[in-house]
Amino acid sequence: MKTINREISWLSFNERVLQEAEDSINPLVEQMRFLGIFSNNLDEFFRVRVATIRRLIKLQIKTNVEILESPKKVMNEIHETVVTLQKRFDKVYKSIIKELGQHGIFIIDEMQLNKEQKAFVDAYYLEKVEPLLVPVMLKKLKKFPYLDDDVNYLFVGFEDSKKQQQYSLIEIPSDQLSRFLVLPEKDGKKYIIYLDDIIRANLGRIFKIFESKDFDSHIFKITRDAELDLDDDIVVGFYNKLKRSLEKRKKGEPLRFVYDQNMPEDSVQYLLKKMNLTKEENIIPGERYHNFKDFMKFPNVGDNSLVYRDKPPLNHKYLEGHNSIIDAVAKKDVLLHYPFQNFDYIIDLLREAAISPHVKTIKVTIYRLAKDSKVINALISAVKNGKDVVVVIELQARFDEEANLKWAKTLTDAGVRLILGSPGLKIHSKLILIEYKSKEGRNSIAHIGTGNFHEGTAHVYSDISLLTARKEITEEVEKVFSFIETPYLTTKFNHLLVSPRYTRSRLLALVDEQIQSVETSGAGYILIKSNSLVDPELIEKLYVAAGKGVQVDLIIRGICSLVPEEETAKGNIRAISILDRYLEHARIFIFGKDDLRKIYLSSADWMTRNLDRRIEVAVPVYDYDIQNELMDFINLQLTDNVKARLFDQSMSNTYVANNGTNIRCQHDFYNYLQNK
Repeated sequence: MKTINREISWLSFNERVLQEAEDSINPLVEQMRFLGIFSNNLDEFFRVRVATIRRLIKLQIKTNVEILESPKKVMNEIHETVVTLQKRFDKVYKSIIKELGQHGIFIIDEMQLNKEQKAFVDAYYLEKVEPLLVPVMLKKLKKFPYLDDDVNYLFVGFEDSKKQQQYSLIEIPSDQLSRFLVLPEKDGKKYIIYLDDIIRANLGRIFKIFESKDFDSHIFKITRDAELDLDDDIVVGFYNKLKRSLEKRKKGEPLRFVYDQNMPEDSVQYLLKKMNLTKEENIIPGERYHNFKDFMKFPNVGDNSLVYRDKPPLNHKYLEGHNSIIDAVAKKDVLLHYPFQNFDYIIDLLREAAISPHVKTIKVTIYRLAKDSKVINALISAVKNGKDVVVVIELQARFDEEANLKWAKTLTDAGVRLILGSPGLKIHSKLILIEYKSKEGRNSIAHIGTGNFHEGTAHVYSDISLLTARKEITEEVEKVFSFIETPYLTTKFNHLLVSPRYTRSRLLALVDEQIQSVETSGAGYILIKSNSLVDPELIEKLYVAAGKGVQVDLIIRGICSLVPEEETAKGNIRAISILDRYLEHARIFIFGKDDLRKIYLSSADWMTRNLDRRIEVAVPVYDYDIQNELMDFINLQLTDNVKARLFDQSMSNTYVANNGTNIRCQHDFYNYLQNK
């Protein structure tokens, strides 16, 4: 069975992000922001995935279920690929800078400042920057200082008045100040300077006691191991255990050293020696600037043509016809598409539940939340209004652990009944259950979605929420909450696909149904829209199905270990990836066509961890109108010829051929909903 290594496939996904930075269809400032996304993605990749491979190498583990190759070989391939992508990144960056200049926008350094600009920069430095700087002199320091993960450092070398060599480290405070300072406009031209260069412009002021005039300064950064060290026996004292593990993360071993390629070799070797890094590590030369993740917040200083046109979220016409969302859902299933439609409906639902005299209980699963979460405010309001509020919060949501620890305390202090996950399992499902009394007695409505209850990501992630009052669904959602509290109990689900016990077997059975359909009717169909497709057993099953004549369509945003050209598939698998303005995040599984089709919305990717080590939920879509809407959505994705790329074994990321009218699914689906 042919497969593609998951790590290399992920790097291929990030190459598609880089393609977006190269794509002139995108407004120029947005191209710059895609460079920021690329950089941020790569940092996270090193902090998590490279960290894992490095551990496997140290343990001399030759194979792994998700790596399927020698870890050492994979690490070498990663290094080669990253270096290649970095060179391409630098080329794209220079091209964008040049084109910004054609629009009268110039990024200048400290040597290009005129007299007026220098005065402006110096004043900003003295007021805003200088109070945040902590220069560290290295020459007589007995122990090399600890360097924070993913922070830019300015390494400064100079001769003092006694002709003695001095070295200093200065942390760039971009966590407290914008990385970019917009300078006063002159003659219709706009100027931007990096925070790095504001500091460079003032090195003489910083080190004036040394009476030096010539400074050699270069930026570097390191990326550390961010994997948490948690064992499976985490029932007792988990809260404190996680806090200790987070502290350990901050001190994880360095995995990558990225530096200005113009840094003198003796300076490079000095730093590597001090940090105990070798050429076996990922030592990557780059350009003058690093931490391009800051480019995600690149300032918009030009006209509106340089950024995406504003597309305000649309109202849901059915919900707008009701004063009560609960009443509306009680009558008919509702489907919401973000960011095309307004996420505020979820906030409004929780606010309504908080004050409704008929609502008795609210249950929610939480994985990630916005910094100023309206969801939390609504839940606290519900407690104050006497509702029984149960919140399941996942403390191990990667890179949101600290935030979730704080939210856990906030909710507990407010009187919410808190469930801190489930031992040995991550809870990744996106559930709300609201129980209320009506004339008919006790009733419930449920939310099952593909995305987090996060107001921020709801504007940039393409996700789906299903709201339903169907008893067969709401009763099983209630069972999921019971399962979370007591996962050792046997719980039967007839409608929902629930990991870790039932999803894998049900998915395999659904694939088998399509194989049987080929044998009985001559046709079978499977569509999988997912962020990742990695699980070996499911990949093999898709190969078998395709070999039997089942037509398989795959829309995979990120990692795809399946090889569409696999001989046993007999040409019956087509796989594409769509990358555009919004991050494709919805998971949709379709088995069969027309009246026989079965459609599921899920929080789970087709990865081993999602199927076997997480609590995930997929919900069947029973409403015929919603099924048709989802099919219209999927058909736009399958016919996209502007932002869709083909998956293949060589990971060429070739765009789908465009021989006619442009179909750009994200743009066209917004228009579809607007006109519906």
